[in-house]
Amino acid sequence: MSYVQLATSLIFIAIPLILAFTLKLGLEKDILIATVRSIIQLLIIGYILTFVFESDSPIYILLMILLMIGAATLNVIRKGDGIPGIQWIVLATLVSVEVLTMGLMLGLNIIPFEAQQVIPISGMVIGNCMILSLLFLNKFKDEVERGDEVIELILSLGGDTKTAIDTSLKSAIRTSMIPTIEAQKTMGLVQLPGMMSGLIIGGANPMEAVLYQLLILFLLLTTAATSAVLVGYMSYRKLFNQKSQFIGLTYRKDKHN
Repeated sequence: MSYVQLATSLIFIAIPLILAFTLKLGLEKDILIATVRSIIQLLIIGYILTFVFESDSPIYILLMILLMIGAATLNVIRKGDGIPGIQWIVLATLVSVEVLTMGLMLGLNIIPFEAQQVIPISGMVIGNCMILSLLFLNKFKDEVERGDEVIELILSLGGDTKTAIDTSLKSAIRTSMIPTIEAQKTMGLVQLPGMMSGLIIGGANPMEAVLYQLLILFLLLTTAATSAVLVGYMSYRKLFNQKSQFIGLTYRKDKHN
């Protein structure tokens, strides 16, 4: 695709802009900012990846992965207000999921340690982990706020912290995993996944594209489960003090006061 063709494709930005303006949705500024940021960020990352792929140095590969983990962490912690130490919890989760998934793929010789393989797949894993962490935190904080009286009641009756928070915790984990599971149920029937479509457009054999896409689907399911569980079980402990007393979402409560 040439830059001229890319410029022509901006028609697909004009359509939502016109709709937002006509219906007075107030999204015009957000659409423009999102468009400009995506163009700048992707062009920059395109040049960076070209350099990394050509060098194929393990150091540059690791630096690229660390950059993605850092950016994802910063994005998630904005939604974690109210949970002390959430930045370290999210960082530990992203690193753990990346090490687990990439370690298994490399260790089992599913993919070679090459920039063209490791970086795109790591990006998918880290990006999905980021989204799942965001979904979990949003749901978990809502559950805690709505069920704080029940939590305190269970503690007052002699229950431990795990028992008191169990319903809220599992509900949030379940809710954050459902989109990934439901998406896989209709994969190939309702939509052709991004990686598969990209490979086919690039000229790859459709069956080869299917095999790669199945690998990604399996990875994303593992990512969904491990990221939600890790963030959840590390986060809930922060809602109780050393005496197992419920302190709740401290930052958010401070703001409300």
